[in-house]
Amino acid sequence: MADLDADRADVITVGTAALANPDLPARLRAGGDHHRYADYPALEVALTGSPLLRLLIDGPVRIDPDTRTARVPAGGTWGDVLHRRRHRVLLGGGLSFYGRRFGLAANSVRSLTVVLADGEVVETSATNRPDLLWALRGGGGGIGVVVAAEIDLVPMHSVVTGMAVWDPADAARLAPVWQEWARTAPPQISTSFRMLSLPPLPSLPPYLAGRRVLALDGAVVAPSAADVPAAQHIVDTMLSPLTALARPVANTWVPAPPQALPLTHLDPPQPVPFQSDSALLHEIDEPGWARILNAGSGLLALEPRQLGGAFAAPPTGGGALDRFTAPLLYYAVGLAGDATVRDLKAVRSAVEPFLTGFTAPNFVEHFDQPQRTLDDHTRIRVERIRHGADPTGLFAGDIDAIRLPHGSPA
Repeated sequence: MADLDADRADVITVGTAALANPDLPARLRAGGDHHRYADYPALEVALTGSPLLRLLIDGPVRIDPDTRTARVPAGGTWGDVLHRRRHRVLLGGGLSFYGRRFGLAANSVRSLTVVLADGEVVETSATNRPDLLWALRGGGGGIGVVVAAEIDLVPMHSVVTGMAVWDPADAARLAPVWQEWARTAPPQISTSFRMLSLPPLPSLPPYLAGRRVLALDGAVVAPSAADVPAAQHIVDTMLSPLTALARPVANTWVPAPPQALPLTHLDPPQPVPFQSDSALLHEIDEPGWARILNAGSGLLALEPRQLGGAFAAPPTGGGALDRFTAPLLYYAVGLAGDATVRDLKAVRSAVEPFLTGFTAPNFVEHFDQPQRTLDDHTRIRVERIRHGADPTGLFAGDIDAIRLPHGSPA
């Protein structure tokens, strides 16, 4: 696909085919999002004969330095944006290492170009079809096909990023200290408290390869060169009470360019078959930390992520999902298989007392997981807008259960 006209024509062609067979609704596959790949093999089997759109539009990221915006074609990733001082868009919210300072990534979306079920191309914005822009940002799909997004950019000179690594035996006593610090941490820093069990890959340092470890990773934003010393001080303040309790086996926190940030979390460069679970949590008590961190020992990663800051602040002009008020998000992931299924169940049982009843939609991998993201009032408003944009239900198959209260009727 070379331009918007070609993209529009392709989307309309698929729409026409889908309308001819309403029992096989169109489905969309997002490009570039590692957190939405787990169910794709099963999806493709279940949807045999259905139109399945994976949007990877062949177009450049366009930067406007005067307005500090970028226009990103569908399928673009944060990596695409970084190499041109770019930014990632996640219509399901978006949790990044910048999030405690700037909020959910979806709040940075200024406009969206969307192809509706009748073939109309709409440039949604705060002044043109604002109802669609609101619903598309976190409302859960089923509205149309987004082919481009205009997003706000922020100046960023550097980040202080890396990880501190400890013996896993220290995890349960360090976790409450990290949680106490996280409660009032400055918004410039976002962190994850992670139990890692990584394979013995030659690309990994020896303190990670083939070992189970505790890792505290994250980033502090430094918009200008003058902010770097303060950012480093935030890291030192975080680590000081932890290193006083237990000496880390490694500490890689250093100032770095923003382009280094995608490497911090050690995500694979390409999606791999995995299974995972996630939910938003209340604060965890000390016995709870011990149960959670000792569960799922065979998982690649088990991590509570720090929220708060701008993640919880109500933005001006946000979308259907514009904040998370919970203090923590947990994410557990392992290679696909029976052992991972057992480990995920053990972790879910351990976190059960601390569940808020809500989830972050981009971290929900399976249709049968608990997956409430919106309150009832917001959900009803989204449904009205969705029906107005797609009255025949052409894209109804793209409305995952993640958009509804678990076990509740639509």
